Amino acid sequence: MARPLDVCIRGGGIVGHALALLLARERLRVGLVAPVPAADSVPADVRAYALNARSRDLLEQLRCWPDAQHATPVVSMQVQEPGAGAVSFLASDSGVDALAWIVDVPALESLLAEALRFQPLIERLDAPAPAALTVVCEGQSSLSRAGFGAVFDVTPYSHWAIAARVDCELPHCQTACQWFTPEDVLGFLPIGGESGNSMAIVWSVSQERRADLMAMAPQAFAGQLQLASDGRLGALALISPRATWPLRLATARNWSGVTDGQAWVLAGDAAHAVHPLAGQGLNLGLADVRELVRQLHGRDYWRSVQDAKMLRRYERARKADVALTGGTTDGLQLLFGREGSVWKSVRSWGMQGFDRSGPFKRWVARQAMGQEWPGFAGDNKTTL
Repeated sequence: MARPLDVCIRGGGIVGHALALLLARERLRVGLVAPVPAADSVPADVRAYALNARSRDLLEQLRCWPDAQHATPVVSMQVQEPGAGAVSFLASDSGVDALAWIVDVPALESLLAEALRFQPLIERLDAPAPAALTVVCEGQSSLSRAGFGAVFDVTPYSHWAIAARVDCELPHCQTACQWFTPEDVLGFLPIGGESGNSMAIVWSVSQERRADLMAMAPQAFAGQLQLASDGRLGALALISPRATWPLRLATARNWSGVTDGQAWVLAGDAAHAVHPLAGQGLNLGLADVRELVRQLHGRDYWRSVQDAKMLRRYERARKADVALTGGTTDGLQLLFGREGSVWKSVRSWGMQGFDRSGPFKRWVARQAMGQEWPGFAGDNKTTL
């Protein structure tokens, strides 16, 4: 007779896969609710994530870090408002090889799915199954979250994100760029390896402009991107479909609980959503994974995986980190969304001062890179 499930994970994205693999290394029996879609029903995925050192450390422990072609190191980053101030970050100033890595989502998902095939303690499920603990990783539109009675507080932004990929006339030189205006935020993330000339773009625009940009022919859309990026990378050519989604700031009021006798916790986008301007979305989700595994690994021998006190410790730890990140990105979005010459002067003064701040600027950069987070150790089991 099969051993009962210790944990049932609802959601088969990157967060759910990483959590399943780490829990299996803790010798827990895991069910992963992640039906395999038909090959012809999977749309082209244009997403790319900026992952920090903490996230890379976790994925390397799982032997799921993509190769150099699909994980491009960022050695410099330039943030600017046309006609105002600018801030530059260099990996060399912080004594590291990269500020972040731009990771191709399909490549990472493929590695995680392949790793699952070699883990006998993980069972892929088509529907939720009984378990001591249920972890909800279904994303922002999770149905299970509502089923467990968790309230998801949402503050919509007036902007939508547009994501796509472009080939550039000039090489990206491993530099990420971001342009802020009161109307939009445009990010260029280098992909295709160190010597590549392709970029993943995320463009935050108003709902009206989003409709116009999505309706444009590929060449016209690329032309608008070239204008918005000041022609920094020369002529651009759209090489992917365009994806779009509404932006919002959101967090669940409760991240853990017991409903009808079933213990549950939230993780990833099912628990929180922040503005993408800082590129911290998946980093926060993987930090949820790390903290939950740390709590389960370090629990007293007599506590089960459904212990309410332990799950509340996870919730408190992650809520604090997410609140700080969400507040910071929300504040930046509001600051750069203010129109008028006075606000532009304030931003210019602040950016110039920050760029010359020396130790403080390096401290901010290292925090964003995750350089002060303890690492994993051990080949067969996570030591936290």
